[in-house]
Amino acid sequence: MTADAQRRRAMLQTLLLSAGFLVLVAISAASVLLVNKAREDNAWVVHTVEAESQISNLLLEVRRAESATRAYLLSGAPQFLAEYQAAATTIVPALDKLTAFTSDNPVQVASAAKLRQAVEQRLSEFARGIERVKNNDVSTAVTVLRNGASTGAVETIGQAARDMRAEEDRLFRERTDTADRTQKLASSVTIAGSGMVLALAFGSVLLVRQSSRARDLAENRLRDANLNLEATVDERTADLREANDEIQRFAYIVSHDLRSPLVNIMGFTSELEELGGDIFRRIGGLTHEAAGGPPPAAGEIALEGPDQQLSVDFAEALGFIKSSIAKMDRLISAILNLTREGRREFQPEKIDTRAFVETIVSTLAHQAAEAQAEIHIEPLPNLVSDRLALEQIFSNLIDNGIKYLKNGVPGTIRIRGRTKLGYAIFEISDNGRGIDPRDHQRIFDLFRRAGTQDKPGQGIGLAHVRALVRRLGGTMSVSSELNTGSTFTITLPINWNASNRNADK
Repeated sequence: MTADAQRRRAMLQTLLLSAGFLVLVAISAASVLLVNKAREDNAWVVHTVEAESQISNLLLEVRRAESATRAYLLSGAPQFLAEYQAAATTIVPALDKLTAFTSDNPVQVASAAKLRQAVEQRLSEFARGIERVKNNDVSTAVTVLRNGASTGAVETIGQAARDMRAEEDRLFRERTDTADRTQKLASSVTIAGSGMVLALAFGSVLLVRQSSRARDLAENRLRDANLNLEATVDERTADLREANDEIQRFAYIVSHDLRSPLVNIMGFTSELEELGGDIFRRIGGLTHEAAGGPPPAAGEIALEGPDQQLSVDFAEALGFIKSSIAKMDRLISAILNLTREGRREFQPEKIDTRAFVETIVSTLAHQAAEAQAEIHIEPLPNLVSDRLALEQIFSNLIDNGIKYLKNGVPGTIRIRGRTKLGYAIFEISDNGRGIDPRDHQRIFDLFRRAGTQDKPGQGIGLAHVRALVRRLGGTMSVSSELNTGSTFTITLPINWNASNRNADK
């Protein structure tokens, strides 16, 4: 799959996820709004039903009071009086409740006012009739009740109740239709949203399956590429090791072959030095004989003027040649040592690092005493590694710490260590001259040195140390400033074996 196709698929997946999220949000918001609207519509429907129920209860209580009054007028029985009183006490609260229920509708408010006036008038007629019965004026009470019924209060009560019921029926139909529409709309939104979610889910499933197939294909390609890469790496590693071995053999052969002409040069230089002495003695003798003077004593060179200057120049030239030969001999020896060390196979063994370092420090005790330096060894982690390589590493670093202390300042060299994630970290620090940060990489290059060159050396030690550290699977770094001392940090695997060897770095 091309990069453009991957980007398009990623954009499509993002769009689907975004669309799904927006659909869910829209459905959720619409559902909440519609549910609240449906609840409100249903509440109005229930309100209408309750209003009709209140009208029916009020009329029932009025009829109950009227029936109890008539029965009391005819029989004078006290139980009918009690029933009337019970009904009359519920009529006014029922009127109040009905008025409160219909206060939202102006039409119902007007009808409720008419109903209240008629009901109150009817209740007063009932009260007058009962009062006359109590005064033994039954005939007048019956007349009052009959006349009250003919005044139109009963018709008013009936008409107002019918009007209120008709209005509530109209509202019931209207509110029921509204509630039905809201519920249908909510159902439609839910169904549509569910369909959209299912469609998005189906599209997402298709994209996921396509992505899975693409991922499986990519994994297979990556697996094949890794196999090919591993084979390529193994092949290149073998080539690199072979080239490295060839370079070491070449360096060994070159260094060994250079030693032979160098020995010849050294021999012929010694012969040239003896021959020069003979020549200048003969020149001196001939000069004295020509001047008529006595011949020089045996072995004595008596030269004057230009001949003496020529002898000095000749001796100086021979001195330069001999010093260069000596330096070349040291470099060849160092190269031979490096090539021998590079061919040596490491032998891992368990090492008590502190005792091991103490032994190295004891061999350098004389140099430390001359430099007025103290060496402090802190607790060190034990290792499984090559003893000879570690000896060369620590010996070189401690010797450098002693060699490059500041003149006239008591030296302090500290060796400490710790462990972290399967590695041992060693630090060799001193309070010596320090190293310019610009030279931190230079000091690890072969035959390169930094700072004042007032100490013997060929610029091989630190390069050799770093090569050994890398072969042991570790790293090496330096932290230093001029005149503030140096700290060399070495990180080595606690348990070294051939599998974590890093000889190709």
